[in-house]
Amino acid sequence: MPTLTQVRARWAATIGILALGLWTLHGFLLPIVWAIVFSLTLWPLYDAIRKNLSPGPRGVIYAALGMTLGMAILLYGPVSYGLVRLLKEMQSLISLIHSAQVEGIAPPLWLETIPLAGAELVHLWNQWLGSAESFKDLAHVLFSSHLPGYTRVLAAFIVHRLASAFFTLVVFFFILLNGDMLKEEVLKKAERLFGENGDRHVRHAANAVRATVNGIVLVALGQGVALGFGFHLAGFQHAALFGVLTSLVALIPFAAKLISFAAALVLISEGAVAAGIAFLVYGLLVVILADNYVKPKLIGNQVRLPFIWTLLGILGGIESFGFVGLFLGPTIMAVLMSIWRDSRESQTSAA
Repeated sequence: MPTLTQVRARWAATIGILALGLWTLHGFLLPIVWAIVFSLTLWPLYDAIRKNLSPGPRGVIYAALGMTLGMAILLYGPVSYGLVRLLKEMQSLISLIHSAQVEGIAPPLWLETIPLAGAELVHLWNQWLGSAESFKDLAHVLFSSHLPGYTRVLAAFIVHRLASAFFTLVVFFFILLNGDMLKEEVLKKAERLFGENGDRHVRHAANAVRATVNGIVLVALGQGVALGFGFHLAGFQHAALFGVLTSLVALIPFAAKLISFAAALVLISEGAVAAGIAFLVYGLLVVILADNYVKPKLIGNQVRLPFIWTLLGILGGIESFGFVGLFLGPTIMAVLMSIWRDSRESQTSAA
């Protein structure tokens, strides 16, 4: 039987090794968490696919590879399309810069129509961009000081995000490949920690992740449809396409509000001030109701979590963990609520 000193030394060594492991992996913790979120959400689909493929390890490998390839297309596809479009727009920007170096850039007609500040804005525009000399001075200031630094920061940010997405895909593949073994180990550890209710806590956590993803996707689709209808009424061309893009962007917290502001500014800049204000009010109303009522309601109903705790879990998760906290917050709240219900039931049965 180990002595008390040996037990303490074993615990100290375990904690020290665990801390070293976390410190070693701290740069990859976010991709690992994202991989866990994706694998929990897509596990039912993956399970159905592998059962329809060849039995045995080969079917598992094929299914995991197929799911990983699909995730890679979803993650890298929009980014690749955006970079291609950016390169094409850069050609137009270069042409505009060459033209401005010869004759400057004339102020747009709508600038003068802005109430109260229109004349002053036109004056400032002409002062900074109206002539070739003023444009060259402004370009010299931007290109010689701020712009190179911003460009390097943006390039580093894009490379870092693409690398994080790659590591997420790698971890996602291996989680799917070894999912049954991992599931069994997690359930054993949960039973050791929480007793016979450990299995239920783990399932509540997994259901909370799936419910959060489902709620986010459904709400994003609803926001895309509602704002797409608003784009159509406001007279935007390709309103359906803008609605689809809004659904994709609305997966990011608070991004749909930025779209509402941008669309309203476009309408106001074209002289449709009343339409711009109306669209802004309509868009903000749709987004606020969807994010602060519909989304928590959808998530809470699926995991038996009260509305206020779901809302606080979403907002607190984003505040504490960033975007991934959108999934972690409700999951933590669901597990806490499950533990609380179990303790209340045990007290009731004991009484």
